[in-house]
Formats: sequence, C-alpha cells, structure tokens
Amino acid sequence: MNQSPSLNPVQNDLPSCVINCAVYDQHGKRRDITLDEISDVLAVEDGTFIWVGLYEPADSVLEKLQEEFCLHDLAVEDAQNAHQRPKLEAYGNSLFIVMQTAQVVDDRIRYGETHAFLGPRYLVTVRHGASLSYAPVRERVQREPDLLGLGPSYGLYAVLDFIVDNYRPIVDEFRQTLDTLEKDIFADTYRRVTVVKLYELKRELTKMRLAVAPLQDVLAQLSRTQSPLIPEEVRLYFRDVHDHALRVNESTDTLREMLTTALSVNLSLVTLAQGETVKRLGAWAALLAAPTLITSWYGMNFEHMPELAGRFSYPLLMVGVAAVCIGLYRLFKRVRWL
Repeated sequence: MNQSPSLNPVQNDLPSCVINCAVYDQHGKRRDITLDEISDVLAVEDGTFIWVGLYEPADSVLEKLQEEFCLHDLAVEDAQNAHQRPKLEAYGNSLFIVMQTAQVVDDRIRYGETHAFLGPRYLVTVRHGASLSYAPVRERVQREPDLLGLGPSYGLYAVLDFIVDNYRPIVDEFRQTLDTLEKDIFADTYRRVTVVKLYELKRELTKMRLAVAPLQDVLAQLSRTQSPLIPEEVRLYFRDVHDHALRVNESTDTLREMLTTALSVNLSLVTLAQGETVKRLGAWAALLAAPTLITSWYGMNFEHMPELAGRFSYPLLMVGVAAVCIGLYRLFKRVRWL
C-alpha cells in the first residue's frame, strides 16, 4: 500500500503525487487546502502549521513547494533523488531529515526512503519506494489535538515512531525464521538449502542494520538539539523513539551474531559428519586391504614357495586371513571407526 484514496473534495484538486495537504490550527483541527493556498496560510501568523505528504513527487511539485516554503536547493535535490543514507541536515531555520523505511512485499523485505522538511510552520514528508502510507499516523495525531498543538515537530515524531515500529515485526519474523531453521542446522545430513537460507537471512539483517543504525544518530540529535523548531516537550518523545530504535538495533545485532554462530555450527557439524564417513570408509578399506595383501602375496607365480606344498597351507591361510580381519574389526570398533 503506497497511497491513500482521497476522501476530501479539496484533495481532488491536488496532483496525484500529493497524498495530503492540510493545515492544523493550535487546537489540532484540520482543514484541507490546495498547494496554491499554502502562501495564504503562511502569510497569517495565527499559530497554524501545514503538513504536506508526497509519494514519489514530480520535480514540478517539489519546485512548487520549494517556492512556497523557501526550501534549500541541496535539500530539494536530495529529495528528488532517493538512495540517501539516514541523516539530519540543518538549512537556516529548517531541518532536512532522511529515513529509511522497510516493508514486507511478496514475502521479501523492500526498502524505501522518507525525506522530511521541518520548518517553523510546516512539515513536508516525501516517500520513495516501498513505504506504508502515513495516513494512519495523521489519523492518530488528530485524535491527540493537545499534542498536535505543539507544532509540526510532533508530526515528525509520529512519522519517525511509525517507521521504527514497522521495523520491530520484521525483526520478530527474522527471529521466528531462525528458530525454525535450528532443527535443520543440527540435522545429521547436509542440506544446501539450509545454508542458503541462513545466508539470505543474514544478508537481510545486514541491510536492516544499515537502515536502523544511522537512524539512531538522527534520533539522538533530534532529542538533544536546542533548535527552536523542536520544543522541549517534543524532545522527550524523540528520546522514546530513540530508545525503540536502539532496541531494534540491538536485536538485529544479536540475531546477526546468532546467524554467524549458526553458520559456523552447521559447517562444523557437516565437517564432523564427513569425517565420520571418511573414517568408516577407511576402516572398511583396511579390512579389505588386509586379505587382499595376503592373498596377492600367495598368488605370485613363483615355483619355489615352501608354503604351497604344505597339506594344510590353504586352511591355515584362511584362518590367518580371518584372524587378521577379526582383529582389525575389533580394533576399529574399539576406537569407534565402525
């Protein structure tokens, strides 16, 4: 799910890439507006702020918003091009935040990006790639008008909290998958598919860590910043999200270590199993080699071999071969080669 259907007639006048464009007053009451009305709202200092939500916007829409909100050229350029690492940049009296999102699509994890512009009276979120709609976020904060009255920074907190919360079920799914693979890891027989699954799981966890670890730095900066864009009351909420991200990152690191151990254990067990097989083959080869050596010795075509003329040479040879084989068999049994 990438976009939300428009429920308000005003939304029908917006480009398709504009998912939400609304103004919130000091009491958290929402009113939908068009892009052309943004300048009229900002012209009146009445404590309201604007929240614009975009999904893979056209360059013309970003240029329009740059003109309305006086966004920095470098920030707009980053928002036009995805493939940015999580970061926090300050441009004058505005902040530009990059976050990576994760979403399960067709049983695989797809990663996207959300870019956020935070100003004194506006919040602009730009989504790229695999990303859930932030409509539930807006619905949640609208049920908390007192907190929404803190300004656009509270909307930014809600978006970040939503992103981090979406990481947790993915990590839990990784943990369940690893638990399922444990019985295959300790199986007596080697299965290539088990190693492939373990590798794929570790690769996905590495990608997850690359998304979560830098986000911790962003959240730490937001929770400690002295910028007037983020009131002290909102910094407490950012600290809470930072704690959630820290736990997700720790869980990811723990699972990666467990996967590394699982791969090593699986390789060791396979090596031990192969060693046992080689020992058994070697023992049976020795049992066959002893009579072969003895019989080949007496199978040489020499005329003067004293043992050939004896009356009991053949029975004695058979008894000797049997004794050697039995002795070797008992020896290999004692050392657990058979």
